[in-house]
Amino acid sequence: MSVNQLKRWTALILYVASILSLKVSAEESDEIRSQVSKLIQHGTKWLESSQNQAGWWSTADHPAVTGLALVAMKGDPSGLFESNEHPAIKNALKYIDSCYHEDGGIYRINLITYNTAICLMSMVAAGDPSLDERILKSREYLIGMQSDFGDKGVMDHPMDGGIGYGSKYDHSDMGNTLQALEALHYSQHLAQDQSSAKNQKLDFQAAIQFLQNCQNLTSVNKQDWVSDDETNKGGFIYYPGLSKAGEYKDPLTGRVALRSYGSISYGGLLGYAYAKLGKESPQVQAVLGWLKANYTLEENPAMGLQGLFYYYHTMAKALTAYGVETLQLKNGETVDWRKKLVNRLASLQNEDGSWINQNGRWWERDPALVTSYAVLALEKIYYSLD
Repeated sequence: MSVNQLKRWTALILYVASILSLKVSAEESDEIRSQVSKLIQHGTKWLESSQNQAGWWSTADHPAVTGLALVAMKGDPSGLFESNEHPAIKNALKYIDSCYHEDGGIYRINLITYNTAICLMSMVAAGDPSLDERILKSREYLIGMQSDFGDKGVMDHPMDGGIGYGSKYDHSDMGNTLQALEALHYSQHLAQDQSSAKNQKLDFQAAIQFLQNCQNLTSVNKQDWVSDDETNKGGFIYYPGLSKAGEYKDPLTGRVALRSYGSISYGGLLGYAYAKLGKESPQVQAVLGWLKANYTLEENPAMGLQGLFYYYHTMAKALTAYGVETLQLKNGETVDWRKKLVNRLASLQNEDGSWINQNGRWWERDPALVTSYAVLALEKIYYSLD
């Protein structure tokens, strides 16, 4: 065989191998999609069966739980809950409407930002043009909650640019800021079609500054608690000065430092995505580095089982938002995070279709809340496989 013939045969073999590889990959993707679809449908059917007759899930005091369940059901790829005339959807929307205030807030008693942002998302998911005016009003309400402590218009306080609970707590925090950013992101298409008066915009540079002020990264965050200790570098805390994972003595400086933890670090990554910070930016690369170094599905890193399903939920959203296909771990392992997370959630689903966390921190012993988290994570994976 001549050299040229050998080259042609080699090229042909490589081509056939690549086609077979694509076929296997496509078949595997279809298999995962089928598995995910079944898990979602089992979960949404449980949600349908567990709804209160008045239209809400879990509690009438916090419509956010109902909002999450509604968004999860609307995203079911089976299309079972596509129509807003479906009784479960119709009743949920009616209940959420009863929580709406004329200033755009959507809440009953407290946790104003969480409730408003998540209920705004549910109205967007409904896709009903008659709700557009309310969605725009709720957008204005959330934008108006962006913090500006100290001198107005000047970033002179670590809480500036973020959003808080909208009640007794006088600080911004990662959880509320993320929920507001998500709601504004998914409703932006409606605002763009409006006059400038109705197309108010969040100060995204200020929001990015607040996110940085919650990140363990001295290159962008100069607060005393920030550490470049490899154990925590790049990760996030709940708000400037407080981590739900506690504090420790920084081995590099001897000062009191704050521990990064998993769920809020994925929240930081997702917040950067909604604020349109590029994937190659140092802040994004730093938090990705921390998340890879601390990758696990057995727990919420640094928090154990506390907030485990919120961790899964933000993981799926954040990695999908930045188009992360696999995670390259420090030990050289390449992790197909979608497949791993699907299998993990499959192993944790109850026979009736629900999920629950035996650790009740942050309401995660509530099956309606946790099932919504799980279904939303699975839906994010399902649609990212297209």
